[in-house]
Amino acid sequence: MVNNILIVGNLGYIGPVAVKHLKSKHPNAKIYGYDIGYFQQNATTKAFNGDVFVDLQYYGDVRNFNAEILKGIDSVVYLAAISNDPMGNVFEKPTLDINYHAAIDIAKKAKQRGVKSFVFASSCSVYGFADSAPRTEQSEVNPLTAYAKSKVFAERELAPLADNNFKITCLRFATACGFSDRLRLDLVLNDFVAAAIVDKKITILSDGTPWRPLIHVEDMSRAMDWATQRTDGNNFLIVNTGSNEWNYQVKELAQGVKQIFGNVDVSINSNAQPDKRSYKVSFDLYKKLAPNHQPKVSLAQAVEGLKAGLENINFSDSNFRASHLIRLKTIQHLIDLKQINSELEKII
Repeated sequence: MVNNILIVGNLGYIGPVAVKHLKSKHPNAKIYGYDIGYFQQNATTKAFNGDVFVDLQYYGDVRNFNAEILKGIDSVVYLAAISNDPMGNVFEKPTLDINYHAAIDIAKKAKQRGVKSFVFASSCSVYGFADSAPRTEQSEVNPLTAYAKSKVFAERELAPLADNNFKITCLRFATACGFSDRLRLDLVLNDFVAAAIVDKKITILSDGTPWRPLIHVEDMSRAMDWATQRTDGNNFLIVNTGSNEWNYQVKELAQGVKQIFGNVDVSINSNAQPDKRSYKVSFDLYKKLAPNHQPKVSLAQAVEGLKAGLENINFSDSNFRASHLIRLKTIQHLIDLKQINSELEKII
């Protein structure tokens, strides 16, 4: 039974979708949010955003988390993260501090306060480069970036905290995609759809062959719902979260966008150096453990949703890769405004 859930990092890309999903599935549950607010102003719709759907919004830095917030909480979902490779490359220490050290600190505090479950948003990027069979949860990890390493380190230190009274679930998510009230365009499918709208052309910087497993933000929310209430016997669980049908080569994603739009050119750099971030992933375990929370959104539906959402906000920025819809650009802007420092701490 879902009662009181704290979502740490609810004001990002995934949070608004997750909060609304949990509210719709569990109308009697209390949903609380905790976020520093880097991306709070980056709303991409005029509708209500994630923070107004929570019962109470806390603001703060996960690196200085007040354990009093955990009083009466049953489940913690840890979404807070410096969320991609470019950001992790520029801000390596904050990436490790926020994605890894703070996650462990909050998990320990949650256990001490009697929280029953802790859900950690991990990533299939931990597999790095794998040109053989699809990666399973038993496969060796090969994190190539600060972001991926932060997820591996957190998983390893979360494991010994789990016991019969404190279930921990590490959801190794496929690459996120889909429309959100706080949209990001620094994700492969989202980028392709934006480019199709403003340029009528998709330019693939690689040779198009790298494999990427994807998952829609709505399906990520379904997985978080399952993880907060799972009743299987695993006190600690790492599970690849996505679907086998969503293992795509990058060029297939571009063609999927072209099929929806029609009048879009696809350019592939056939002379590009091999992209080291290429891996297929097996989601068999997730299908076995969570048969009632499986992904439902198809690639075509994801593209159509992005297209409709962007057109609804009259999206027309051909320079969108330098805009606030790119997370690194927002962070750099906040630093330029002296609202945060180089450690990504708020300047008071």
